[in-house]
Amino acid sequence: MRRITILLILLLQFWFSPAAFTEEATSSSLDEYADSSQDCTSLVQSLVDGGSKLIIFPAGTFIFAETVEIDLRRTGYCEIRGSAATRIIMQGQGPAFSFRGSHFKSADPKGFAPAIWDHERFPVVRNLAIEGGNSNADGIAATGTMQLTVSQIHLRKLRHGIHLKENNRNLIISDCHIYENSGIGILYDNVDLHQSNILGCHISYCDQGGVVSRGGNVRNIHITGCDLESNMSAEQSPTANIFIDCRGSDYGTAEVAITGCTIQHNDDGPDSANIRIIGSSNANGEGRIRQEGHITITGNVLSDVDHNIWLEACRGVTVTGNTFWMGFEHNLLAEGCSHLVIGPNNFDRNPRYDYGNSLDAKNRLVFKNCRDSTLANLHIAHVKSGFAGLSLVDCDRLHVTGLTILDCELAMELIRVSRSRISDCLIRDDRQGATTPMIAITESVSNQVDDSIESLTPLE
Repeated sequence: MRRITILLILLLQFWFSPAAFTEEATSSSLDEYADSSQDCTSLVQSLVDGGSKLIIFPAGTFIFAETVEIDLRRTGYCEIRGSAATRIIMQGQGPAFSFRGSHFKSADPKGFAPAIWDHERFPVVRNLAIEGGNSNADGIAATGTMQLTVSQIHLRKLRHGIHLKENNRNLIISDCHIYENSGIGILYDNVDLHQSNILGCHISYCDQGGVVSRGGNVRNIHITGCDLESNMSAEQSPTANIFIDCRGSDYGTAEVAITGCTIQHNDDGPDSANIRIIGSSNANGEGRIRQEGHITITGNVLSDVDHNIWLEACRGVTVTGNTFWMGFEHNLLAEGCSHLVIGPNNFDRNPRYDYGNSLDAKNRLVFKNCRDSTLANLHIAHVKSGFAGLSLVDCDRLHVTGLTILDCELAMELIRVSRSRISDCLIRDDRQGATTPMIAITESVSNQVDDSIESLTPLE
């Protein structure tokens, strides 16, 4: 009997707990707005301002005429939740949900005010769709947050999907579909943000870029297991599926891992790229340019753009274990970089993809004004249109070893290269009638070139 009594008490505590009551009240109060033309912004804002920690949208379509402001400093922590059948149409300008906290420091535990853990930590948005009702509608914005977590969200027909501003820390974006937006899928907008993970997301058809980091002070971006496609438009300025632009920043973006993603399409945008990194920051206001870096790009599938990877003024980038094809201008272009490690990668022209304009792809690798770098164990095949498979121009102190370069009209060219070593490569062009010299060296001094790598005559 005693056990039954205890069980009944526990059940009553659950059913009549504030959380359970809030969940029930939230759902029932929103029911009348489902699939109606009524604006429910005021109701949702009143629930937030009234201290609801958990706001649950039932199935249906809901209209927002204004942004729901979630000021964590006043309201405390908050979770916004729906279902796969929940859709919010943002008819106003700006984000549907804007989170604002008071944490403008680092993630070091010693720098936290008690209110962050007691009231603001871990705001959550999950399991609903947000669509734009006008050209200036955004999905979710965040400023001053700690541990913002966005998961299982569908963001479509917006300007920017997720807009990160000012200062945030320890961000997780997972299992989201960010699709067909006029701006940027996930925008790091001159933000001070360390520790952010983007996992398992589809980010496609955003006209101004997929994941874009501009300026700011950004460290530890991890993009893993995502599919990023066609995040560029012929009507927009050059952008990329992943675009890191450090120009104008005193700190830039660094410490980035891009792993296990499919990153593709399309060559219609001007200077389109799958991964583009401009590493030139202002070096903490010291009046000079610094090369930002510490970037790893590994295990990705990259194709069908002007430049599969485009590095400018970067230092400390490692590229290994990727497969490249259909780089209409370059599979890999590096300009003004140092301390690059370009390891085993596959740069091929597979006949399986000989359709449409794919035969126009040059697929070449070009390093200009680069120094102090290693290129090892690359597989390069079928670079045509009169270009070298690998071009080294105005470079110094490069170590190029163990390359396989097959059936290119010109395997390798060195133009004004100095103090470099090229050795232990397999270079062949066994196509019928091939007579082109395999290595061309122009105005280059103080290099060690292993003669055994060159084969001028095709096999009979």
